[in-house]
This record gives sequence, C-alpha cells and structure tokens, in this order.
Amino acid sequence: MQASEMFKFRRLRWLGALAMAAMLCGLLVQGGVAAQMQSLEIVGKTGVHVFTVEIATTDQEREVGLMYRKSLPDGQGMLFDFRPEQQVSMWMKNTYIPLDMIFIRGDGTILRIAENTEPLSTRIIASGGPVAGVLEVSGGTAKKLGIAAGDRVAHPLFKSR
Repeated sequence: MQASEMFKFRRLRWLGALAMAAMLCGLLVQGGVAAQMQSLEIVGKTGVHVFTVEIATTDQEREVGLMYRKSLPDGQGMLFDFRPEQQVSMWMKNTYIPLDMIFIRGDGTILRIAENTEPLSTRIIASGGPVAGVLEVSGGTAKKLGIAAGDRVAHPLFKSR
C-alpha cells in the first residue's frame, strides 16, 4: 500500500469512527437512555404547529425530563406520558432554560399552559386538572405561535374525540 493510499485509509477509518460517535451521541439522552423521537401537531386558531418531541414514558425519564439542558431548539420539545389521566405537578429543579409547560387532557385538548417557567425553581407547577400528558417547549413558544387552552394536540398518546 502506498503512503497516499494508507493516509486515505486511515482518514476514512477516522472519519467513520467520528461519524459513528456522532450518531451514537445523537441517540443518547440523559443517563445514556436512547431518545424516542416522534412528531406532534398542535391545531388551533393560528394554524397547525408541528414539533419533534422526545417521549418520556418511564419514571426515570419523567424525573430527569429536560434537566441540565443548556438549550432547546425551536420546534422541539419533550412529551411526558402520564396516562391514565391524573393530576400532575412539575417543577424546574436543575432545568437551566425557561419552558412553556402545556398540560394536555386524554382527548388531546390543551387544559392550560404555564408560560415561561422560571429556571432552577422548585416551585410546584400544577396541571389544574387531570391530564394524560405534558408537552415542554422553549419558553415563549406558546405566545409566539398563539397556542392556547382548548387547542387540539394530535399524537398517538391522545384519543380523538
């Protein structure tokens, strides 16, 4: 093997390893748990808004949530599965970015929105009624997009009316 071919081989092997590492990092979330990413739509008076969301279904995933994240891109969020419907309380402990918490009934209607929650706060944020899920998105998203209580969320977690 000539020196130039050997260099190309090593470079390709290094790039392949780098690509594999990037792919694995893309799959990892808090604590090394693979994120399940899904599409979610909110339909309201201002139109249809599509989000890509991580799904938190286990106690550990719900407990960690978006803690320790330094940013959350527009159009992304985390959907917490609390089925069956129940009263839910959230907080912002160890969460560095402001969030909008969208509390969603089992039929997919938004019950209420806690906007721009305070980072690092241990203040309890209650659902205000039984919900099947909570969608967390970047703080200010609901106001910016005109998302409001009564809007409909389309996702397999919620039953259609």
